[in-house]
Amino acid sequence: MRVKIVLSTLVVLWLAIGVVAVFQRGLFSDNPSCSNVGYTLGTVFVGPLNYMGVNPTIECPALPEPSE
Repeated sequence: MRVKIVLSTLVVLWLAIGVVAVFQRGLFSDNPSCSNVGYTLGTVFVGPLNYMGVNPTIECPALPEPSE
């Protein structure tokens, strides 16, 4: 029973820190679009890692050129 409470508290704390990171970056004030929503959600889930010094980044792979 205590494990569930501790894990739940950690998850809520993690997400709260992520929301703080989103507010610090000003992502809620931008115009909503698909890419902005994805970036905002990613920041909520991965944002606390920045405070730990991990600095995660996502690089898009090179897309192939269309054939003519």
